[in-house]
Amino acid sequence: MKVEINNREIEVNDSITTLAQLLAHEGLDVPGMAVAINSSVISRSEWNNCPLTDGLNIIVIKAVCGG
Repeated sequence: MKVEINNREIEVNDSITTLAQLLAHEGLDVPGMAVAINSSVISRSEWNNCPLTDGLNIIVIKAVCGG
C-alpha cells in the first residue's frame, strides 16, 4: 500500500497496519508530535487503533520552543 507523509509518497510494508506502527517505523514517534490524516487530527491515544489504508494523506508536525 502507498501513503503520503508530509507530501512524500512511501510504500508501506504489509506488516505495518496501524498509524502507530508506521510512525515508529519512520522514526516519527517522538514527544511533541501531532498527526492529521486527510485533514483530521488523530490524538496520540488513537494511534494504535488507527488502521492504515491505501492513499492516506498523513501530515506530521513537531512542536518546537523558541522565540
